[in-house]
Amino acid sequence: MANIRSWISALRPRTLFLAVATALCGSGIAYSSGKFSVAVCILTMLTATVLQLLSNMANDFGDFEHGTDITGERVGPQRSLQSGAISPKQMKIAIIIAIVIAAITGLCLIYIASQFMPIEQILLFLLLGVACIIAAIKYTAGKNPYGYRGLGDIFSFVFFGPVSVVGTYFLHTHEFVFQPWLPALGLGFFTVAVLNVNNMRDMENDRKSGKITIAIKLGLKKAKQYHAFLTIGGIACFVFYNVIYTDAWYNCLYFVVFLLFIKILFDIFKTKENRLLDPYLKYTSMSAFFLSILFCISINL
Repeated sequence: MANIRSWISALRPRTLFLAVATALCGSGIAYSSGKFSVAVCILTMLTATVLQLLSNMANDFGDFEHGTDITGERVGPQRSLQSGAISPKQMKIAIIIAIVIAAITGLCLIYIASQFMPIEQILLFLLLGVACIIAAIKYTAGKNPYGYRGLGDIFSFVFFGPVSVVGTYFLHTHEFVFQPWLPALGLGFFTVAVLNVNNMRDMENDRKSGKITIAIKLGLKKAKQYHAFLTIGGIACFVFYNVIYTDAWYNCLYFVVFLLFIKILFDIFKTKENRLLDPYLKYTSMSAFFLSILFCISINL
């Protein structure tokens, strides 16, 4: 039982909301355009979830590998590798299994959509699939992980925004158009906001271990201002989507979720100690998930 709890902790289920939200958002926009595939919807959400699980395990392994969690300053849940609950060998095997599953679901996804795609587009999505797997692993694992050089925000924005949402939309519709880009950018902003909460929370630990993040570069005060920019930017992207693509008041019903983001933002500014920011990681992630669900419902009313 203890080992099961350790694996659940290593997989970090609270981070899966965002993975599902991005794939769901792309599918919802495709549905509103009249082109939707149940198989594509299911496979994109499954692939995104497995990639997030892969990233979580690789992150645990990478931080263990670089000694990030031995400073005594860690605030979040206890790491499974660092505590000894899971061995490095076991984690490597789990990472390999996740890579194989992600590859299988990704290939099935491309196969279903390939009948409508020319060879160059098939190759593009194959390359994107490989890039997603590499990005999931290289965040903290291996030599020169990009998450240790202040690049985590950029990669999270790209892969949880345009790649996931626009990519999902295209696999449904087989059209490259502007329509999914604003929600894609919005979810990209909210994804980085989740990461920023995590990085603000872990500032003392990261500073002592030599891990460079945007929060470390900015300092806590400016990192909170950066968080405000991400929150307002994400909200603005969705508002502009409705201005351009909808004309009924009920298509804006999901705007109510913006109140959650504003409440979280005010609470973050009121929190004086970075250690106390941990709950807002889950709150921000779940808010983005609820936003995606209500967005898909509202624009299809």
